[in-house]
Amino acid sequence: MSKVVKGRMTHHHEGELVVFHIGMQINRWWRPDLWIPAFFAMPRMLRELSVDEESGLLGFQLMFGSDGPYVTQYWSSIDKLYAYASAPSQEHRPAWTAFNKAARKAPGAVGIWHETFLVERAESMYVSTKQMGLAKATELVEVSGRHNRAQARFAEGRTPASRNA
Repeated sequence: MSKVVKGRMTHHHEGELVVFHIGMQINRWWRPDLWIPAFFAMPRMLRELSVDEESGLLGFQLMFGSDGPYVTQYWSSIDKLYAYASAPSQEHRPAWTAFNKAARKAPGAVGIWHETFLVERAESMYVSTKQMGLAKATELVEVSGRHNRAQARFAEGRTPASRNA
């Protein structure tokens, strides 16, 4: 179990940053035959990505909402995210094919959703929390005097490309 990091912390990251939310909405809980395969596919994908240092996955956080599980993923590149999603030799493509086949048999029983954000700037604050979120996926750093306010952290949270613009 991770320990609480005392103090005021933020994250630091240079380069492209992609935030990807993906989830499953279980519309028919009484049909585990339809949602369990999709439910167990995600941990296999996350394991596969986590052991491959070149995958582009920086980190992730698994959560449960009122309608089902979802994952926030942090990626180093939009191209790497899309490359993984379309690679036939990796876990995602077979899982996606299996989901679509099952979904045709029982339309509306299980929903899958995702949202992708290419982040130009990001600001974060963690006060006496366990290492989590963006800071866990990138680099956890102590808030310095000049970055004491959210507005200052946000102004500094630009990617190198946007600083030169």
